[in-house]
Amino acid sequence: MKIRFCGAAKEVTGSSHMIILDDGFKILLDCGMFQGDNNEELNRQWFFKPQEIDAVVLSHAHIDHCGRLPKLGRDGFEGNIYSTHATRDLAAIMLMDSAKIQENDAEYENKKNAKYGAQSAPIQPLYTIKDAGRIMRNFINFSYNRWFRIHDSVEVLFRDSGHILGSGSITLRIKEGKKVIMLGFTADIGRPDRPILKDPEPMLPVDILITESTYGDRLHEGNPNADDRFLSIIRETCVENKGKLIIPAFSVGRTQEIVYMLDQAANKNQLPRINVYVDSPLAVNATNVFQDHPECFDAELHEYMLFDKDPFGFNGLTYVKSVEESKSLNNNSNPCIIISSSGMANAGRVRHHLANNIEDPKSTILIVGYCAPMTPGGMLRNGVKSIKLFGDVKQVLAKVEVMDSFSAHGDQNEMYNYLKNQTQSVEKLFLVHGDEKVMPIWKGFLNEKGFANITVPSLGQELDTQ
Repeated sequence: MKIRFCGAAKEVTGSSHMIILDDGFKILLDCGMFQGDNNEELNRQWFFKPQEIDAVVLSHAHIDHCGRLPKLGRDGFEGNIYSTHATRDLAAIMLMDSAKIQENDAEYENKKNAKYGAQSAPIQPLYTIKDAGRIMRNFINFSYNRWFRIHDSVEVLFRDSGHILGSGSITLRIKEGKKVIMLGFTADIGRPDRPILKDPEPMLPVDILITESTYGDRLHEGNPNADDRFLSIIRETCVENKGKLIIPAFSVGRTQEIVYMLDQAANKNQLPRINVYVDSPLAVNATNVFQDHPECFDAELHEYMLFDKDPFGFNGLTYVKSVEESKSLNNNSNPCIIISSSGMANAGRVRHHLANNIEDPKSTILIVGYCAPMTPGGMLRNGVKSIKLFGDVKQVLAKVEVMDSFSAHGDQNEMYNYLKNQTQSVEKLFLVHGDEKVMPIWKGFLNEKGFANITVPSLGQELDTQ
């Protein structure tokens, strides 16, 4: 058996790992998009032939894990895609939204090229809305903790990883000759004691493990301090300074968590009387999917819903759908909170809100999770003094705050606590989904905790598991 690392190798986007069995059966674990401004060419190529993939097993619906599925189908893949029920429902809206972005971006570039007389061939979208709709027919869904068969010699198990709604670790039970090999893929490891979702459930002990590394070099701040700090930032920005609080947030998971926290604060009369806007059509649809899958909620949220039937809605909260409503927020000088995608601020409506408020010293930009270094969110995290938005260089005069406590990724200790039951069983450990500078730190930490035979694969590298 071999593993070919086709994405998220020494980086955090494009999650995709191909398992090649001895009988030639090929399984793709995730099929994610490479995110960031310089990855167009990488997104258009494959480290395999799509028509040779026999099955895809999908860990969750974030675009960096599922975002190239429509292109996979467009380029020849005809097999089944296995996921949890909630992942399938979220992937449906995520991929449609991504396809619309691909089409709009291609149309914009072609119009611009035509205007300036460029003699280049028309730009084609990575995939279309039609492609996204077609690939949804390939999905087959299963609940957590139920083994199912995808090949004569392969069974699969999802366990709740507590990362986003429907997210799951993947365990493959592979029979090769008289030997049974357990191969595990953590995908993104969630965090314990977070709102909405159940705590991550550790995987069964495995022989071969592929694990994420996103925050392998750091610890997050504690939850109680995070709640107080979040309210403090709101009061300082919106009440004392009478400015706007702009929160770039992913439409799935992060937005719902922030809204739920604001809902709790409103019920406790801790939230100032200011308007809150969720400016993302995708977030509106995603919140509806959340409400359709209460089986993924933790006990605390179920108890809360006995008191408040709608944990994602309160007086003063508006879900913005139309472009006109979104634009009107830029002409509104009243203090408010605007939650808008994308979380890395490299796409979506949040870019307009940044462009209109980043030079306002009364306002605050709150970064609430990981951002790739070269995205606007990553640059703001790293303290840039100026930033280019829509072709104009803007001075960063607004206050920039960072709260990694909102992250859906476990930190160093949280990931280790999730993995420690594997210490005695794992024979080979592969580290993926992390910045190259983080990998040596995470690897050293795991070595100290008793893990051996750790490999950090490169993009496109194929390794034998024997």
